[in-house]
Amino acid sequence: MGGVIITDPPKADPKDVEALAGYGTATVSEAMGRAGFLGPHLRPVQQDTRIAGTAVTVLSWPGDNLMIHAAVEQCGEGDILVVTTTSPSTDGMFGELFATALQRRGVRGVVTDAGIRDTVELREMGFAAWAAALSPQGTVKATGGSVNVPVVIGGQVIRAGDVIVADDDGVVVVPRAKARQTAEASKAREAKESRSRAAFQEGQLGLDRYGLRETLERLGVTYQSYDEYRAGDAS
Repeated sequence: MGGVIITDPPKADPKDVEALAGYGTATVSEAMGRAGFLGPHLRPVQQDTRIAGTAVTVLSWPGDNLMIHAAVEQCGEGDILVVTTTSPSTDGMFGELFATALQRRGVRGVVTDAGIRDTVELREMGFAAWAAALSPQGTVKATGGSVNVPVVIGGQVIRAGDVIVADDDGVVVVPRAKARQTAEASKAREAKESRSRAAFQEGQLGLDRYGLRETLERLGVTYQSYDEYRAGDAS
């Protein structure tokens, strides 16, 4: 199998990446219209970590990490490595040695829908990782693939230079062309949520703040006392 390694792809503006880093994945996804989520199968190996960076993508064959080695050369400050395979794989394709090389280059983390290993070491060295599987199973370095081509994880297309935002809730991709717009929308959403939080702390109900009583009425949802409900049950 052949492949291609694309060098120097355009990336999202670092200022927009840093702005997005200040928001959780839920806020960013909602700001894009509930889009960009890479799926619940990607889980963090650590807790209380939130990162954002630009994607360096890898398309590998299952059980083969040759193209991750090739991708390390293409990674730089502020990047996040995003790895997928041509068919499902749970092998431990990524571990401490890769993380050491990437950390030296300023890479912020890895996201893969395959497997990773050396999770204790990854946590100890503070290298953030999200994966679909944990596995000590090793891999070979024998088959060509591609770096910085569009890849698909969880139905979402990820292109080199897109923004990856990841935290305890999961992973979201923000298309490079929408990075600034999404950062601005995330800021507005967070401000709105802050106002709602303050209102809830003062005792206001979501039913009233969001006008949901009218929604319940429109849907035919009624209120009954316990005795009324029991009487209706008995009849």
